Amino acid sequence: QVHVVESGGGLVQAGGSLRLSCAASGRTFSSYAMGWFRQAPRKEREFVAAISWSGTITYYADSVKGRFTISRDSAKNTVYLQMNSLKPEDTAVYYCAADRGTITTKIHQYDYWGQGTQVTVSS
Repeated sequence: QVHVVESGGGLVQAGGSLRLSCAASGRTFSSYAMGWFRQAPRKEREFVAAISWSGTITYYADSVKGRFTISRDSAKNTVYLQMNSLKPEDTAVYYCAADRGTITTKIHQYDYWGQGTQVTVSS
């Protein structure tokens, strides 16, 4: 089992940057694909980015491609989401999730979820 905790959210002006962290517990963390999702008010939770267990494969939503970067440090059991050139439409609660299978963008395939961290981008 994997327990994940997100941190690093906050309030930032449009054009600014934030780095989210996802700290995971569990001896098998390095074998899990990891993903970031977000949920804005009155909207469904949506895929943002994912990284394979090896860190060699990454996926991004079109809306964040070129602005966000997902990475992982298995020695620290941590996954990061570097967010640059932030826009007001990036405002949401960001969730980290762990997938026992292969890397995927499909929300229902993720097995373990954190509580989320709020990101607010002001215009």
